[in-house]
Amino acid sequence: MQRNTFADFNFNKQILNAIEDAGYTTPTPIQQKAIPPILAGQDVMGIAQTGTGKTAAFVLPILMKLKYAQGNDARTLILSPTRELAMQIEENIRLFAKYTDLRTVVLYGGLGPKTQIAELEKGVDIIVATPGRFLDLYLAGHIVTKSLNSLVMDEADKMMDMGFIGKLHRILEVVPRKRQNLLFSATMSELVHKIAGDFLAFPTIVEVSEQATPAQTVTQKLYYVPNLKTKINLLQHLLKDDETLHRLIVFCKTKAVADNVYHFLERKYGTDNVRVIHANKGQNTRINSINAFKEGAIRILVATDVAARGLDVSNVSHVINFDVPIVIEDYVHRIGRTGRAFQTGDAITFCNAAEEYYIRKIEKLIRQQIPVAAIPDGVFIEKTEFEERQAIAREIDAQKRKDSPEFKGAFHEKKASNQKSGKPPRSKSRPTGNSKRGRGKKKT
Repeated sequence: MQRNTFADFNFNKQILNAIEDAGYTTPTPIQQKAIPPILAGQDVMGIAQTGTGKTAAFVLPILMKLKYAQGNDARTLILSPTRELAMQIEENIRLFAKYTDLRTVVLYGGLGPKTQIAELEKGVDIIVATPGRFLDLYLAGHIVTKSLNSLVMDEADKMMDMGFIGKLHRILEVVPRKRQNLLFSATMSELVHKIAGDFLAFPTIVEVSEQATPAQTVTQKLYYVPNLKTKINLLQHLLKDDETLHRLIVFCKTKAVADNVYHFLERKYGTDNVRVIHANKGQNTRINSINAFKEGAIRILVATDVAARGLDVSNVSHVINFDVPIVIEDYVHRIGRTGRAFQTGDAITFCNAAEEYYIRKIEKLIRQQIPVAAIPDGVFIEKTEFEERQAIAREIDAQKRKDSPEFKGAFHEKKASNQKSGKPPRSKSRPTGNSKRGRGKKKT
């Protein structure tokens, strides 16, 4: 049965009024497919990429089933891989539960637990938590699980990537066996299949698109860029079009690269236009940066993958992958930050020679080729410095070794060919390249 309005789900007036206040009129495909079986009490496995309205697909029916505050202990537990996503889920709950008296507490690490414990002691209906902090507070005796009747695992693939499988199994041991289970994931890796088997009983499978297919509203583009300095030059060139690139997220692979890119952009565009978030930034700094970006106070947010999921910002015009993600599923989540809620967006990726390996894997995952664009004429292509050239060569060797364990590496092959031809291998201390015999000797 096609449900064209939220009233078709028979939600109560409080929830319908909150949905109307939030400006939502038509359920998204994942909501149309997931809400009825959740309301019916079935276990559900939802495969949906980010930006499809997935959070509301489980939050709305949960609110409808809980209806009003009751008792002291939580009846629903929602598990999230990151603080940012936990906060976004809580934000959704508050948005849709505004006309109810339901109590929500969000639990995550990175700050002292005192405030969170105090909130739990006031009484709670819904707990949203990262696995580690939930277990810490449970083992310390601050959480009672006997009233839990529904358990949600959101972004299950990210939980697996982050190594939470042990903690998740521990949580499954301490929650009541008789409960409704909901699992949502953008991709279905082997580990997600494993946890789904342990977690769900005869689930209804809801899939709104092919697994890991990027949103149709996102236009993708790939630039082959030889080195870090040229990536900076290309980024600077693209940012000249401030009318088109009016709100963008620049994703970097490491905290060090994120900080370097941030400092460059800060010098270029000023502190008022740029923020950076990564794991070394304090919780308050990250929250303030995300809020400033959401409100449109800043134009550019530089981030590592800590922000790739759970960052729900409308009107993000562009995502720029300054580095190609090594966890290939993160590509889908990164570019899902734009083109949200039926709007269009652009995802641009910079790729050096060592990152081509991951691009091939990403293209296989998303079942499409990313269109390649030529570096614009106005971009100066820098010479790759020796250290970066060596790092790229080592990375390519490691990739070849991963795919073929018998591969010995370029340096090994060079040594082997010298031995075959009778040439002695070069001594490590001996000068190489254009150096002349005797250069480097100490003058007397």
